[in-house]
Amino acid sequence: MSLDRDQRDTLLSVEGLSIGFGGLKAVQDVGFCVRPGEIVSMIGPNGAGKTTLFNMISGIYRPGAGRVALNGRDITGMPPYLLARLGMSRTFQNLQIFQSMSVLENAIVGYHLQERGPVLADMFGLPSSRRRARRAEEGARQLLARVGLESAAACEAGSLSYGSLKRLEIARALGLSPRILLLDEPAAGCNAVETEEIDRLIAEVASSGVAILLVEHDMKMVMRISNHIVVLDHGKKIAEGDPATVSRNPAVIAAYLGVEADRAHG
Repeated sequence: MSLDRDQRDTLLSVEGLSIGFGGLKAVQDVGFCVRPGEIVSMIGPNGAGKTTLFNMISGIYRPGAGRVALNGRDITGMPPYLLARLGMSRTFQNLQIFQSMSVLENAIVGYHLQERGPVLADMFGLPSSRRRARRAEEGARQLLARVGLESAAACEAGSLSYGSLKRLEIARALGLSPRILLLDEPAAGCNAVETEEIDRLIAEVASSGVAILLVEHDMKMVMRISNHIVVLDHGKKIAEGDPATVSRNPAVIAAYLGVEADRAHG
């Protein structure tokens, strides 16, 4: 296993991750790194192990072998709630939105995770609890403005378009003030206009210094916004590099990209 890149200033380091389910080796000896403000995309055909790898990094699965480090600290197998406190936030392929709640209330849910306080203060509505609630609402409104949903704050979340719901989920993940944001197919199901909106949002978040680790099937999007790409096939890393290098790699073309590489650059 090789990380293949200089690890200076690395925020997330993945080293030799492997996991099996029964007799199936789902991920085998995968390693790479992500730096602050960098957009790293993981691609590969269906069944390549992308989501399984994501689940190991984000604490849903415990690896059978290997190590994950965040800012030099070993976080291998650490549960998601502890990873959130350390600065890792994640969205999921299937929307995790409270459809019957307002857009603002959904954003507040994410922000409240960093506004914890004494339970008794909340039970009795003490001034400290009310102050936290005000801060959470103010912070949530700022997040909605950041993702372009401030005008929809009072709307029921279920009334939003699919692309807007994707942006709302990103807003909620940003409520944790993450150092690294893991995005699982953020453009899945979106039309071209919605995908461009998410493109711009991801680029803006990265420009603020937040590292982005992305799983995505939209190759045009991946080639457009990524600084670095990691390619998986049958649970193994077969290539990595910048978009131009990856799109020309024969193994990548054979495994996944095919003519999409030419279209993305055409």
